[in-house]
Amino acid sequence: MTKVLSVYSITYLVLLLFLLGLLYIYPKLELHLLLNSCHTSIQDVFFKYYSMLAEWPLYVLALLPIFWKKKELTIFFALCELSGGAILQILKHTFSFDRPICAFENYHQTILPLVQGVDMHHGNSFPSGHASTFFVFCTCCAIILAYRYKKHEHHNRKDWLLFNLTLLALLILAILGAYSRVYLSQHWLSDVCMGSIIGFITPCLIFYFGKNKILKLEKE
Repeated sequence: MTKVLSVYSITYLVLLLFLLGLLYIYPKLELHLLLNSCHTSIQDVFFKYYSMLAEWPLYVLALLPIFWKKKELTIFFALCELSGGAILQILKHTFSFDRPICAFENYHQTILPLVQGVDMHHGNSFPSGHASTFFVFCTCCAIILAYRYKKHEHHNRKDWLLFNLTLLALLILAILGAYSRVYLSQHWLSDVCMGSIIGFITPCLIFYFGKNKILKLEKE
């Protein structure tokens, strides 16, 4: 499974290392402005509504396998989201960091780009729950696709290319969801990085330890 998921996991890890490098190099407020400096009306609308997918639409999508008598896939997603959510809440209330809007309120000379119609949050910034939800959903989908792909013994180059492009598309969807929280100034980059880590690792661990019982998959 690890080899089959390599495009998804390696690309994510390379990006994560790059972002951690940015966190090390730049001061927190300067980095936020750097990542959040290019606003357009189209991007404002896109990220405002795209971010909302993590509030309930992704959960509805996770219920769809039930209609195809694949309730174990919905259970898999639910366990991943509940486990990740528990970790998130513990960290949020342990650290209780302020959101970007609070930090920039003390810097009147700095104008923080905000998106009209978005209710700004002020507390429990670390880590990002939205980023975690996006990564949980997309990583669950990637794992299931990888398992189905591995089950079929014969693949041509077209199948291989389509499969890996699909994995990359899922990762891009997750990254856009995580970045939307920085674009909307609801979270710092460090928040979405940790949220993505939780959202990436949780499905991998639950699949590894529960694929036989939860998903009722044969041993590989």
